[in-house]
Amino acid sequence: MSLLKHDKLHLAPDATRTVIRPFDPQYPQAFADTEPSRTERIVDTILAMDEDQLGSDQEAVIAPLQKRHRALDALLLRRYDEIAAIVPAAKGASDAAKLVIGAYFSEEYSFEAAALFNPSMVIHPDDEDVGDGNVRFLLSLRGIGEGHISSVTFRTGHWTKEAGFSIDPVSNQAVSPRIEDADVAGDGVTRIMCEGSRDPSESVLFPVTPSQRQGIEDLRMCRFVEDDGKVDYLGTYTAFDGRDARSEMLRGVGISDFEMRELTGSAAAAKGMALFPRRVDGQYVMLGRQDNENIWLLRSDDLYTWEGGEKLIEPKFSWDLCQMGNCGSPIEIAEGWLVITHGVGLVRNYAMGAALLDKDDPSKVLARTPEPILRPSPKERDGYVPNVVYSCGAMVHGRTLLLPYGIADNFAAFASGSVDELLGVMN
Repeated sequence: MSLLKHDKLHLAPDATRTVIRPFDPQYPQAFADTEPSRTERIVDTILAMDEDQLGSDQEAVIAPLQKRHRALDALLLRRYDEIAAIVPAAKGASDAAKLVIGAYFSEEYSFEAAALFNPSMVIHPDDEDVGDGNVRFLLSLRGIGEGHISSVTFRTGHWTKEAGFSIDPVSNQAVSPRIEDADVAGDGVTRIMCEGSRDPSESVLFPVTPSQRQGIEDLRMCRFVEDDGKVDYLGTYTAFDGRDARSEMLRGVGISDFEMRELTGSAAAAKGMALFPRRVDGQYVMLGRQDNENIWLLRSDDLYTWEGGEKLIEPKFSWDLCQMGNCGSPIEIAEGWLVITHGVGLVRNYAMGAALLDKDDPSKVLARTPEPILRPSPKERDGYVPNVVYSCGAMVHGRTLLLPYGIADNFAAFASGSVDELLGVMN
């Protein structure tokens, strides 16, 4: 008998959800010295247009996008300002020409057209008035669009024992981030804002720094509680620049305001880190997989610096023989730290299991599931990367495990199960 009850809810990619991002047409390297530059040529051509032509372009291309993007004119004018800073001639543009210049150097990007998967879940910051036994949650997901570029998008929803999972209506608008402060203090912090976002589903964390330019992947959200009771919403994610992948940290300071910070230390030069939701013995604690084979335990006095570590959980069973990793931050329960794991086995099948760590000394593994609690099913194994089930973070409500997970690097699904039954199959 399965330990998990599978919900009917699935979240699929939606190509209609788009953001406006910069478009920067350039000559190939062999023509890089062409004069005027391609940017200058486009600007000069726009400046030579009469008002009728400019108006026609606005009506045909810009106007239809107004319903899809809030404050579109402000977005395009901000892009115009960026172009005018490098092409002095643009500073003499009329108001109509400014909008058209901004539009020529912008593009609409469907950030989840190809995939929507690898979710993580935490209790919603405003979990009130939802009724006994019910819980409100905040969900993050990894979306993939053109160029296989990954972004992070959000949803909110509810779970009840009777009805299972439900997702709140998703806004028909989405807002990409802009940099507010780019490490001005020299502390590695980039402050970003999804300006005008009114709902978590509108905020899209699209790559904005060089370390992320090919993707922000697999956010593992964590509701972190400090010793004094202060609550912070943090999350580790993988930043990919097209060659190297490394771990960075997100701090959510509101619906639309975020801080991104590079992690330092030898362990941070890898992916798949997950933060414990509180300090243990006065230290921050993290799970890692820096050797791409085992789950490691790391401790630090500094939230942003992670060195060394020790092997914690090694491959042991047929379904995790190739490699292991975490599926999000450990969950504190009465018996210890519940860690949802993933393992890679035959034919590169990804399955999910669980382990229990000692609450006072998480370097002690108390028990593991000898069999997967979730594996690819014959009905749901096909997608961009077949034979994969994967999660970036579950939560426990009462004694029920709430588990969102990705299928085949394509779409997201949901399951729930008894913590007591899960512990009962561990040894």
